[in-house]
Amino acid sequence: MARARELEALLVERRAEMARLHQEVTAFKVRYRHEVGRLHDQLDELELAIADAELGEINKKLKDEGASSSSTAAGAAADPAPRLTSDAVRKLFRDVAKVIHPDLAADPHARDRRHRLMVEANRAYALGDEGRLRSILDAWERSPEAIVGTDAEAERQRLLRRITQIDEELEGYAKDRAELLESPIWKLKAMVDEAASRGKDLVGDMVKRLKRDILAARNRLDAMQSSPRSTPR
Repeated sequence: MARARELEALLVERRAEMARLHQEVTAFKVRYRHEVGRLHDQLDELELAIADAELGEINKKLKDEGASSSSTAAGAAADPAPRLTSDAVRKLFRDVAKVIHPDLAADPHARDRRHRLMVEANRAYALGDEGRLRSILDAWERSPEAIVGTDAEAERQRLLRRITQIDEELEGYAKDRAELLESPIWKLKAMVDEAASRGKDLVGDMVKRLKRDILAARNRLDAMQSSPRSTPR
């Protein structure tokens, strides 16, 4: 029992930590997009306009026609074939719903867990994903909630399963945390935070550099568009 309480407390800490990390990276993404991303978009548009001007109207037309045909072909190829739900998938979905439906929950926490699983099951059913449905059912059958009875042995089995369940959740949080800390956006955030601790504003420096590049590109495009076209003799 003491082991289970320790693990439950640790799980609460890990959940809070992951929520905090995700909030931090989301806030950084919003700031980066607002201050830097929009300037990148402006610069990309200007560079594209310059490239179009350099190529000339004829080359631009040919490029557009080629892109259009490629886009059409890609769109046709990208359309997925319709998925037909088999009888096996229908039966498996009914089996899943029968045991995990939220109406069977004994308390609000269990109802929330069952609701999340039903959302997953509905998504898997819509995709005809028999493997995912079977995985959901197998995981449920190994869960503490699958143990019935109120005797001491049933309580002991539920406790053991809950400990295993928490261990698996903690492993999942550890993996998610490692992946987040290795992601490019987190590494960029870490660089910005480290520079800020030394009194430097990396995002501000990026903004200044991009604004200079945008001004130079706009001046170049204006010069190209205002220069008279040479006419054949």
